[in-house]
Amino acid sequence: MPRDAPLRLAFVGQRTYFEPCTLQDPAAGVEPAFFDLRPSATAGELRDALAAWAPDAVIAFRPDLVPPGALHGLGAARIGWLTEPLPRPGIPAADTHPDLGLRLETLGALDASQFDRIVCFDPTLVETVETVVPVWRSVPIPVSDRLFAPVGEPGAHPRLLFVGRSTAHREAFLGPLKHEWDLLHLAHGVTGERLRGFMAEADVAVNLHNEPYPTFENRVQSSMAAGLLVLSEPLHPRFGLLPGVDHLEAAHPDEMYELVARMERAPRAFRAMRLAGRRAAERFRASTVLPALVRDALADVRRAGPGVTAPA
Repeated sequence: MPRDAPLRLAFVGQRTYFEPCTLQDPAAGVEPAFFDLRPSATAGELRDALAAWAPDAVIAFRPDLVPPGALHGLGAARIGWLTEPLPRPGIPAADTHPDLGLRLETLGALDASQFDRIVCFDPTLVETVETVVPVWRSVPIPVSDRLFAPVGEPGAHPRLLFVGRSTAHREAFLGPLKHEWDLLHLAHGVTGERLRGFMAEADVAVNLHNEPYPTFENRVQSSMAAGLLVLSEPLHPRFGLLPGVDHLEAAHPDEMYELVARMERAPRAFRAMRLAGRRAAERFRASTVLPALVRDALADVRRAGPGVTAPA
């Protein structure tokens, strides 16, 4: 690569979920492209598409879903970014939610031979991940620059937005809110301009865990970036975010209901918190996080060599 040429960075993943987490426009000397990881795609199809674009580095979200061998022979630094909750160290299997056990089984199918470095979104999961593959770094999932927007003025009544599939756990929180207030639930497949449009019409982003176990969803930072007030179940880890300062936390449905009722009574009372959340989101900005991360990975591969070694 010529000294002054842009670094070509390919993203691989399910477009619906992960394109809003990427660099979508050139920035900091990096030229990005996104390659949709379709369920029907074969290893050869994905490899051919990537090879034709000739990236210097590849970031694959959900590397456990990348077809085995798809990234072999690319001549690029290959980074797998783990994005899903997993069983936490020290918790007996009998006390682990079955959903987490299934996710760990899926991780076990990871073809570690096609990656050079593994990034995990949650530092509390590193010990678990390293039963399968070594972790190079733990970094929270970034936010596309295109999602960043100014903090708007609140409506006379709270306008709530939840993005995510429905589960019994989530509906226990969402049901009472939907009954009382204007809550838009986008279950699947809304991205790009449509997602930004829905965010622009909302005041509050509700964040709920998939099931009743602790984790940190990247919709938190993307909602803050869009200028929304985040109302969430307790987050763990919090990545420096402060409940009561830059977002609101509610551990139970009735607690969440009461917080929205407070917004109804005083629509402007949480504006300072929205502004604080918008400032906090800057730490996750893709054009800041990703160029530095990829250049560090390239330097580390040059220094220590390619490839990761799965535990025996």
